[in-house]
Amino acid sequence: MSLKLYYAPGACSFVPHSLLELAGVPFEPVMVKLHKGEHRTPEYLAMNPRGQVPVLVDGADVITQIVAIVLHLDQRLPEAGLLPQAGLERTRVIETFVWMNNTVHPMFTHVFMPQKFTDDAAAQAAVKAHCVRLYRELLGEIEAMVAKKATPWLTGANPGVLDAYALTLLRWGGFAGIDPTSLPHTWALAQAFAALPAVARVVEREKLQLNVYKPAA
Repeated sequence: MSLKLYYAPGACSFVPHSLLELAGVPFEPVMVKLHKGEHRTPEYLAMNPRGQVPVLVDGADVITQIVAIVLHLDQRLPEAGLLPQAGLERTRVIETFVWMNNTVHPMFTHVFMPQKFTDDAAAQAAVKAHCVRLYRELLGEIEAMVAKKATPWLTGANPGVLDAYALTLLRWGGFAGIDPTSLPHTWALAQAFAALPAVARVVEREKLQLNVYKPAA
């Protein structure tokens, strides 16, 4: 097995990064420093022309996009239990995972990088303010899911993809001025997930602070 994961600290690549550690398989983590433009180098763009993280290299195969990477790892490592293996439970986990990726995640992009959507400074400020409110509502949906979960983890009996993504999205909320402790069920889940020895290795490697919220002065 030859697996290499290109990740950026604090990015959504935290999800497959955590899953690989949880699976307990050997892999090579490669940090990509976005602030230094390492995702725009000719070498990186030759591997992923979109210049995004994460990227998984499995032998001679290069896989991009977080959903594809997670599903590939789940197929590759079925014994790890990264997703429920069958039935409606699996379908529901994938359903929520895709929603996190195609709805919640892009909403934060509007908050963090409004310049991607307009070059007008006033419009950027309006987009950011509006999308902070919408992002808070989406985190509220995750909070409700966690509060009513009937299993030890949001993913199911085992910690997995939804727990890793929930932690990531909640942490990002701090950058948007959303206190993670105001979502107590998700905050407790994030802390429990981060405390798992395998995930703690990822948190240490990425040098992450779980709560980045700073109250307004």
